[in-house]
Amino acid sequence: MRRYKYLQMSYEEELQKILKFLKGFSEQERAKLAMAVGLLLAQGLAPASVLNSLLNEHLVKEGLSLQFVTDLFQAFLALKDINNLSTVLRKGGFSGKLMDVFPVSKRTPEHFVQHYKDAGLAPLVDLWKSHQAAGNKKLVESEVSEMFQRDLEVAEMLPLCQDLQKKHNLADVDMLTLAWKAMMGAVEWNKKEDILAEQSMRHLKKYASLLATFSTQPRSELVFLVKVQEFCYDHVNFMKLFHKMVLLFYKADVVSEEIILKWYKDGHSSKGKSAFLSQMQPMVEWLQNAEEESSEED
Repeated sequence: MRRYKYLQMSYEEELQKILKFLKGFSEQERAKLAMAVGLLLAQGLAPASVLNSLLNEHLVKEGLSLQFVTDLFQAFLALKDINNLSTVLRKGGFSGKLMDVFPVSKRTPEHFVQHYKDAGLAPLVDLWKSHQAAGNKKLVESEVSEMFQRDLEVAEMLPLCQDLQKKHNLADVDMLTLAWKAMMGAVEWNKKEDILAEQSMRHLKKYASLLATFSTQPRSELVFLVKVQEFCYDHVNFMKLFHKMVLLFYKADVVSEEIILKWYKDGHSSKGKSAFLSQMQPMVEWLQNAEEESSEED
């Protein structure tokens, strides 16, 4: 098949036709067919797109599609790991359709988790949860971006962001990094260095208290600081503004003294490491001296 590419399309079409007529097979034959298709997918001899035939309304309603993919996934994972399965499903455009093979009455997260756990497919459950979380983050980021584009005040944004966080079950660190990304992406930044400095500091100062609300744990602070570093590295016009940003966030209680020192010591990203550490050296020395003076007074 790999040698004769012109046969590939007709082969896939025939495979899709076979899957459309699962009702014509006995339960035992369907199980054998599912195992065969699972092995074909695992060996790269068929794309996951052929599974779209299983979304036929009648096959789904009668539970045939669900049982077929369950047997298929078991066969696949007996040969390859969950990362391979994730790649195959993504390339075949089927990774977002795993819930669609469940009958409508059972199309819930609870049924999904219970069914695949009972089938010994816990890795598939974890994969689905990670995809759901990623989808939720994209949705929340889109809504938060819209808030920034509407130029809402923090007092208006905060309860909306907290509602989104609760609705989509996101951690504070997720909200912090999503808000940061949305916040910096909502502005058309000036390319002139002096104007950019004034523009960015004004923007960051306005929304720093929103970021501080979700900066509740040391891990959140460190992750955030690395995100700021990487943003400045990826957007070269901001390179020289990094230390000013960190100072602003320090004063606004977004990042603490301890986390700044931790970042400087061994928590930073490798992106632009030398330049950013050099920028931050005066502030770090100032923080260290202040800490020593405080200890002496005690």
